[in-house]
Amino acid sequence: MTWIIVGLGNPGEEYEGTRHNTGRMVLAYFAKKYDCTPWQENKKMRATISRGSLGKQTLLLLAPDTFMNKSGAAVAKYVKSVRAAQQLVVVYDDLDLPLGKIKVSFDRGSGGHKGLESIIRTVKTTKFVRVRIGISPSTPGGKIKKPRGEQAVNDFILKEFSAQGGSGSALGGKSSEVQTFRNAVKQASEAIETIITRGIAAAMNESN
Repeated sequence: MTWIIVGLGNPGEEYEGTRHNTGRMVLAYFAKKYDCTPWQENKKMRATISRGSLGKQTLLLLAPDTFMNKSGAAVAKYVKSVRAAQQLVVVYDDLDLPLGKIKVSFDRGSGGHKGLESIIRTVKTTKFVRVRIGISPSTPGGKIKKPRGEQAVNDFILKEFSAQGGSGSALGGKSSEVQTFRNAVKQASEAIETIITRGIAAAMNESN
């Protein structure tokens, strides 16, 4: 069976560097690092995809071309059974974790994340792997200071990471926030590799 790696976000240039597109940015980094095929848009499947391999494992990288709250429409076209979901990895931003924190989880609820809610609803199971990347600010002592209220949350997740570099990419800046995020992208990519090559338990032990 093929591992399906899904990076959540919103399509369109205006969303490329935003916090809510963390999953797509991790997926792009992973595809480049592991020499996956060039990205191809598949309008019928409502996704942009790339393919690759790690050892004997084949990979399908999937970035839904729907908006976040309809992510499941694309995923369900590739994950058609509970058994297939056992090799599904969903990568996404998490307001319940501080910026830069990585956590690998399995068989959890959505935590209020609209993209994850959509996937759970369409694949009809929670039994798949998640790679969660924290995006919330925190105090020096590590206490999360996530925004409160629907409007504040929406404004926050749709903003780019601070102090952008000249490239215009969220990965191009020099600020401590951007550097923390860049490190998190690398760690998340390594966690995905561990999940595929050494198993979920190993990834949890190393990342959590």
